[in-house]
Amino acid sequence: MTLQMESPAPSIQVENWLRGEPLTNFQPGKVYIVEFWATSCGPCVTAMPHLVQLQEKYKDSGLEVVGVAASENAPTANEARTRLDAWLTEKCSNLNFRIAFDSTGEMDKLWMEPSLSFGIPTSFVIDRDGHIAFIGHPMHLDQILTKVLNGSWRTSDEAKAADKERIASSQREAREQALKKPINDRFRAAVKTEDWKTALSAIEEGIALMPDDLGFRRAHAHLVLHKMHDMWTGLPLMHQLVRDAIDRNSEDWMIAALDQLFHSTLDHSRFPSAERFAMGKELSEHILALNPPQGDGPKFWSYPAIARYYHGNGNKGRAIELVELAIKSLDGAESIPDELKQRLLPNLLQALANYKGEKVCYGALCAAPQINFPKVPKRGRKRRRQK
Repeated sequence: MTLQMESPAPSIQVENWLRGEPLTNFQPGKVYIVEFWATSCGPCVTAMPHLVQLQEKYKDSGLEVVGVAASENAPTANEARTRLDAWLTEKCSNLNFRIAFDSTGEMDKLWMEPSLSFGIPTSFVIDRDGHIAFIGHPMHLDQILTKVLNGSWRTSDEAKAADKERIASSQREAREQALKKPINDRFRAAVKTEDWKTALSAIEEGIALMPDDLGFRRAHAHLVLHKMHDMWTGLPLMHQLVRDAIDRNSEDWMIAALDQLFHSTLDHSRFPSAERFAMGKELSEHILALNPPQGDGPKFWSYPAIARYYHGNGNKGRAIELVELAIKSLDGAESIPDELKQRLLPNLLQALANYKGEKVCYGALCAAPQINFPKVPKRGRKRRRQK
């Protein structure tokens, strides 16, 4: 049975309460926000100060916020609990609501799965009579919380329409995941044994079912170009991927296309050089227009991909500038967890060292240029005629 607005709230069954007193049941007359989150989830971390503010603002109106950490990634439950406790101590000294920990999967079974919630952060708002009033992203709470608190939300057409759309969207996602799983399983098994023909058949089946799925499209291009080395088939695929990425005006799609053309781990020697650089130029210019250097958009996802194009094209200075902007953007991005920053920074520093041809440091972290990293190519120069 689907958990939705008007459903009785499930119980809270967790292993430990890391902050605040245990919550045994929802008290009549109070409104609760039950927030599923994890320290490795950027949007979850971003939402934490917001939840602190909501708890403070509405505590006299009967609001109680409850954080449920049921998705901490660690080898053991004890390690996950210890890491979570340390994170809360360091990052949330002003925390003013309960935090529960569960690694058994019980809370997911009671709350997330029945509500067709596939990701975190997810907020459940429990009304004063113990029934669910809202399920969704915590950044939408401001729009509905005052109405829940004054009792007008659940009877409104807006609430009914929002919950209907949420359920329909979740059902679509569930159907897509069910369709994709056997295709992905067959594809991965074929790639593992280097059975490229079976892998191609699987991925073509996926694209036939979901032509707008970026994962299938990216895997298709990578398979044909970099595993099967079929330029005759792969180049038209690549041109179409570039065209679709630009038509969508999607940074994610454009990065995916650039990676196929310029990622340093791939062999591009079979590509016709003129076509490859023409596609790279078009993609890079569109990304820079969408996310300009002077803008506030995050640079750490797309700028390294653009830098690889510029370095390959012989413009070392531009490549260095873009990676430096990416590092600066990463440093100022409070919305992503430290764990992710620490994972991204070494790669950015390595790219910067390679492009500069010298050791670079950021705080205590340093990188030296890789010995076999290619020098800036002399594109466009005429070869000296031999006598």
